[in-house]
Amino acid sequence: MASKKITKSTISKKTVKKVPKKTTAKKRTRVICISHKEDCDGISSAALVRQAFGGDAILVDYPGQMEALNQIVSDEKLKTLFICDLGLSKKTQDEFVDILKTLRKNKVSVTYIDHHDIDPNIVKELKKIKVKMIHDINECTAVQVYTAFKSKLNDHASFVATCAAITDYMEDRPIGSKLLQIYDRQFALISATVLTYNIVGHQKESDYLQYLVEELSDSRFPHDIPNAFEFAQIQVEKLSQMIAKVKKGMKTMKNLGYMEILDSGASGAVNFVMGLSGKDVGVAYKERVDRGIYAVSVRGSKNCKVHLGKIVNLLATSLGGSGGGHDKACGAVVPKPEIKKFITELNKKIK
Repeated sequence: MASKKITKSTISKKTVKKVPKKTTAKKRTRVICISHKEDCDGISSAALVRQAFGGDAILVDYPGQMEALNQIVSDEKLKTLFICDLGLSKKTQDEFVDILKTLRKNKVSVTYIDHHDIDPNIVKELKKIKVKMIHDINECTAVQVYTAFKSKLNDHASFVATCAAITDYMEDRPIGSKLLQIYDRQFALISATVLTYNIVGHQKESDYLQYLVEELSDSRFPHDIPNAFEFAQIQVEKLSQMIAKVKKGMKTMKNLGYMEILDSGASGAVNFVMGLSGKDVGVAYKERVDRGIYAVSVRGSKNCKVHLGKIVNLLATSLGGSGGGHDKACGAVVPKPEIKKFITELNKKIK
């Protein structure tokens, strides 16, 4: 029997398999550093990461950390993420881990660098998903960044880290103290102070904070940054006026002094509150009208025997907010109706 000749017309369209076109995956090349914007340690950490790895900096306060992570989690070009000087709270830590799990599934390299107290269980969770953990409560974040990536940094980077250690009151720590010995102490102190006043005074100007990151990354000293000393002088004048306001408006409890701040940042006034109250703990808080919360700064003297960061973390979370930090310096976000309870309960927990 002769076989039937097969032609194009006899082939059913359904039997023709279309070969899918090869799609090339988008190449991940982007480097991002999410870092704390409110102090020299966070800004310096971002600058050192930029010098070592390039990329972009996203500067946020503590409440803004999760918002920033949620914005970048779907970035298809993100290759490497650094998170610096942004402590975790009981309220946000589980969501934080979930986001980082998603990033790791997407093959994003994640490095977490910090010196705030962290729940040991969270550390285990992060290590389990192979997040690179650089965490030491005994050194400020910028010093840890410098130590970890020293081979990728220039000589000036040690000065940037030194300034961060000074302004975080950690220049007496093992590595921080060695870095400070490299430089004239007074030169380092005034440089760190000028840098801090410029950071604090420009919190509402994100472009300027980014500019500082770039300048420090490019090995500029604070005195080389245009108008830095002049602006620091303006901040000093504002702080000198704060002394009289604190004396007039400050209130005290058994274990702490506290005050609501109306016309400046709480962090700039809290040390005055502690010192002028004669108490071992000072609390300053300012309303964030746009969020319906109070931004709270807490400071402890050398005589303070409790770990304020741990206490504030648990207390703020129990009241619907968040918080945490170091043993002698920390902060919190507290819902406006709960601020009085926060202060009262904090007073009870300080012994």
